This record gives sequence, C-alpha cells and structure tokens, in this order.
Amino acid sequence: MTIQLPHGPYEPRATPLDLKPSGVPLASRTVFSAAHVVADPRADAGPGDPAAVDWDATLAFRRHLWSHGLGVAEAMDTAQRGMGLDWAGAAELIRRSAAEARSVGGRIACGVGTDQLSGPATLPEVRAAYEEQLALVEESGAQPILMASRALAAAADGPEDYLETYAHLLRQAAQPVVLHWLGPMFDPALEGYWGSADLDAATDTFLKVIAEHPDKVDGIKISLLDAEREIGVRRRLPGGVRCYTGDDFHYPELIAGDDRGFSHALLGIFDPLGPLAAHAVRVLDTGDTAGFRALLDPTVELSRHLFRAPTRFYKTGVVLLAWLAGHQEHFTMVGGLQSARSLPHLARAYELADRLGLFPDPDLAESRMRALLAVHGGGR
Repeated sequence: MTIQLPHGPYEPRATPLDLKPSGVPLASRTVFSAAHVVADPRADAGPGDPAAVDWDATLAFRRHLWSHGLGVAEAMDTAQRGMGLDWAGAAELIRRSAAEARSVGGRIACGVGTDQLSGPATLPEVRAAYEEQLALVEESGAQPILMASRALAAAADGPEDYLETYAHLLRQAAQPVVLHWLGPMFDPALEGYWGSADLDAATDTFLKVIAEHPDKVDGIKISLLDAEREIGVRRRLPGGVRCYTGDDFHYPELIAGDDRGFSHALLGIFDPLGPLAAHAVRVLDTGDTAGFRALLDPTVELSRHLFRAPTRFYKTGVVLLAWLAGHQEHFTMVGGLQSARSLPHLARAYELADRLGLFPDPDLAESRMRALLAVHGGGR
C-alpha cells in the first residue's frame, strides 16, 4: 500500500532493521550521540517562553542511546541550546541526565556555555558565565564540553582574547574537557570564532590552546562540514588528544579513517541513527572497515537532507524521526521549532529513514506520517 507524499507516491518498507540493544561496549572509537529534548505538548508555552520539557520521555530517549553502547552529549546544539532551551532549562537537563547516567552506567558529557548572558557582555562576564556552567557540569559528575560562545565571539577583539579565556578555563577544569568548534552554518553568530574568519588562522589559534594545555584537553569536536580540514587538524593534534567529528556530511569516512589516523564521533545525526551507528562501530571494532562503510555510507543521504541549509534547523527533522520511530508521542518541539521545516522536507526525511529501516514499527511510522500529512493538507 502506497502513501502519497508531496513529491509523489511511496511504498513503505515492510520490515525494519533488527538492531536490538547490545551489552558489548564500543571499543575502537569513542562515540557520542548529541541528543534532542522532548517537549511537553500540554504546556502553555510559546516561542520565547522558558522551555517546557517532558522529562520522562527525554530521559527515556537517553536510556535508549545508552542501551546501544553510545555516549550521550547532553545540552548541546541538538537539544536546542540557544534555540528554545535556555540556561535554566539546560542546567536542569544536565542535572537530570547526569543522575540518570550514573544510575545506568552510561557515559555522558555536557555542554558548558555562556547562554545565561543576555545582551552585550565583557570578557570578564563571559569568563564568569563559563565558570558557573563548568562548575555545575563538574558537580554533576559529567565530562565538560566547552561549547563555542556567542558572547565570546561578540566580545573578543582577536585571537589573544580566545587564548586568555580558554587558558583561564582550562586551568580551572578538574578533568580533561572537550573543546568545541561549531561553524557558522550551525550558528551564524559564531562567524570568525577563534579570532579570525580565516579558517587557517583560526585553526592555529585553537591548536595553540591545546598545545599549551594538553593535559586538560581530551579532544576537539569539529563541526565545519569540511572533511579535508578536519583531517588536516587531527594530524596536527598532540598525542592523546582526540578529534571528535561533528561533520554530519562526511562522518563514515572520517570515523573509518586512514593509515594516519581516524576521528571519534560527537554527532547530532547519531540521535536518529543511534542503533545503526552503534552496530556499525562494532563491525569496525572487528577490523572490518568495508562492512562499517557498507552500513553507514547509505545513511549520508538522510543526514545531508536533515542538515541542509539553513543547517541550524536540522533539529526539526531529528525530532520528527524520533516521533515516527515511537520514542515520543507527539511532534512538538520547544520554541515551536516543529514549524521550521517545510512539509515536503519532512516527508522526504520520512522516506529516506524508512528506506534505511530505521523505524522499529514501520506501520506506526506510516500512520503517523499520514496523520501529519492530513493535518497539513499535504497528502493522502
């Protein structure tokens, strides 16, 4: 039986992939899924209001990721940090998720930013905001991820301000942190991060940060959607410092690596791809690179679709797929962001995910997609 999508008829897949949770840990790569938050659809909250989160469903999704052996990167861009989730909401999310991780033995790292600031800020105010969030994450027992800061990008006059700010924070960190370079395609306010719009100069600056504090840097997460640049960076990292790919366009080849190294992963696309990604890495753990690529290469079309420009709205497709997969009971997002992508875009996301066998219950996914189409008048 076909479903009429805006771009034409589609015959849904009959059987999903068999991707049950495995007790076998991932061995050859450290892999984090940047996880989304589930909104409370019954809350009277609109755009600009504090986020209303369904905590039970949000934590259940994290348990789903942990059950497959993935780490959770919490309170990051995928959780709508700065796009519906404010610092108060992020702080509560960090506390709850870190406690849940301890209860199930899951790995967790949490975003440290400056989003409690409103309006222009001075460099001392930026440092103080980072310090507040760093303290909360460390107190929760999670590994810190020093996120790129809109406030720092606005306040800094050049590379020296970044060097001084990060040196100040790394001296205080109780454990090695993950640094975070999020490109302007994910957040236009981060244009010129590390003190220069020239990416070569920016790279030199953050590599200097790492070189001066190698014992305090676990790794660098790079989200520039530029595979060659990421490869160049990881070849220049000091020994023991990981490169975590955040490249949702080229992740299979970057994780597979070459004879000079490979990338670990901290990816938003591993929210909808979690079970399949974990299975693929276990295949890679056996040394079967071709088998790993055979599993993950076909997912790139879906990822490129979800992350197409304007890239920052990829979260809408991620939450759609979570709803279609049965991980939540509605397609509502904090900040009303479910309206950020067109119906044809969402319909194509459904088709690509279904072709991959990502929906545990294809009939449920189809019925929910039909309901969405009916509400929006986009199909039959």
